[in-house]
Amino acid sequence: MASLKELKGRINSVKSTQKITKAKQMVAAAKLRKAQAAAEAARPYGARLAEVMASLASKVAGQDSAPLLMRGTGASQRHLLVVVNTDKGLCGGLNSNIVKEAKIQARALEAAGKDVSFYLVGKKGRAPLKREYPNAKTEGFDTSTVRTPGFGEASAIANELIALFEAGKFDVAHLVAPKFRSALVQDPHTAQLIPVPAPAVASTSDAVVEYEPGEEEILEALLPRYVTTQIFGGLLEREASEQGASMTAMDNATRNAGELIQKLTIQYNRSRQAAITTELIEIIAGAEAL
Repeated sequence: MASLKELKGRINSVKSTQKITKAKQMVAAAKLRKAQAAAEAARPYGARLAEVMASLASKVAGQDSAPLLMRGTGASQRHLLVVVNTDKGLCGGLNSNIVKEAKIQARALEAAGKDVSFYLVGKKGRAPLKREYPNAKTEGFDTSTVRTPGFGEASAIANELIALFEAGKFDVAHLVAPKFRSALVQDPHTAQLIPVPAPAVASTSDAVVEYEPGEEEILEALLPRYVTTQIFGGLLEREASEQGASMTAMDNATRNAGELIQKLTIQYNRSRQAAITTELIEIIAGAEAL
């Protein structure tokens, strides 16, 4: 059984940890409001851009003159998984769920006879994926050098992916990123990124629209922006998911620390009472012996 000094030290240690987890919970809650607002504000832009692309894509679908980002390489053998993880830990099972989703997609592709490689954004998903797929080609982008990744980082990632695609390094790219639902729920989501799928959004307008310049020229400029927007949305969803998961995890840790402190305090009081009782018995026994 632990001594009174050891129990007292453990209680103080857990109390110190509880103060840290409580502080991190409050910080995450404050950051969550801003991150959630940014993620939710970006969704209508992405949806509207998808509608515009649907209108343009319907006019060039199946044409050899369609941009490479839309028509693809004509093959689907080499697949690239763009996995968006966080750079920091202490956010519950968020990163492990994203890695699990990436592994599910990779196994499904390998079962279909496809070649799989990875492009990793964020630090936390690198080690488990490299350990699971040591022979897979792996590239990545470091977002830990900036406090909050923004459109500039998304643009840099998109430009690098487009350059790899045009160089023939892969045929299809999939984006694996978290989708923020609430502080309690962040679901990993997989969507095709390159070649850009023709959005299944039918135009509700019967108006005849003439584009100047032509649809191909507009798509040449619009498709890279669409890829950048998807990655930017993934980064925003990651930030909101990270803060929500961190707030929930730190709240649970604070509660668990409180329960542990209570148990240790009861154990300490019982041990102290037993020690006092033993000392009283020894004193009384010594007095009677005299």
